[in-house]
Amino acid sequence: MKRFVPFTLLALFVCLVAAGTASATPSTTYWTPATSDVQPFNVWHIGVDNYFRLYQTQEDRDKGQGAALPTDVGLTVGVLPFEKLNLEAGIDYLGPATFAHPTLRSMGSSVLFNAKLGTPEGAFLGSWFPAFNVGIFNVGTKSQVTSMNIVDFLVGKTLGPFGRIHGGGYYGNPGSVLMRENGCKPYAPAGSPFLCAAGQSGKSQNAGGMVGYDYGFWKVKDKEGNEYNKWVLAADYASGKNYIGGGGFGMYHYFTKDISLLTGPVWFNDHTINGQWKWTVQLDINF
Repeated sequence: MKRFVPFTLLALFVCLVAAGTASATPSTTYWTPATSDVQPFNVWHIGVDNYFRLYQTQEDRDKGQGAALPTDVGLTVGVLPFEKLNLEAGIDYLGPATFAHPTLRSMGSSVLFNAKLGTPEGAFLGSWFPAFNVGIFNVGTKSQVTSMNIVDFLVGKTLGPFGRIHGGGYYGNPGSVLMRENGCKPYAPAGSPFLCAAGQSGKSQNAGGMVGYDYGFWKVKDKEGNEYNKWVLAADYASGKNYIGGGGFGMYHYFTKDISLLTGPVWFNDHTINGQWKWTVQLDINF
């Protein structure tokens, strides 16, 4: 896994965060941004994320659940030239697609923004000191829909030879239907595509927790002597019955230290919004 105020507001957020201390989807673990990784300075990242059903059951058809989420094509870059303080900023494009849920149909052909500020492990007070991140993501350009404006705070720590763990919380815009249960509003005007149907609560679900884990193995070196893990196991989860609530687990394969392919299943807390579980394939390239 992995966004609406005008771009000027996002730029202001980035500037304010940077001033107070002198981050395509933000860097993610799997489905969520529950990772302490931040893009290094002047390193660009292209990500292409797909989420689709391997098959569609009759139950899927009866409930009118979409077979796929929008394809997400993102670009992220590191923008601070410091060793102990990193900042990334990015933009995503969600491709057009057809979905049964009105909110997801409204997401198609939209643009999202994100940023993340963080310190690496051991930046202060010795090697035991964990990594810290604060960020904003899912800042979209469609009022009441992609205007999720989710602010998150994360702490990450390496567990010796047992991989890395990341955890924290998030708070999103309750005015976005994607930050509400069932992706609807009980008080929307009559005839609105966001009006809750009978039996749907539409209550705010705009805050929750996130946790992520990754474990790399099969170390190799490239021709320049750079060491990296050929395979990385990744898993994460976000609480809340909203668009980002859910998680999954899968495996990264690194063709080089800068090119990887991730695949595995993703499941969701709110099936009204996202439908049943999907399979994801994600291509990531640094340059």
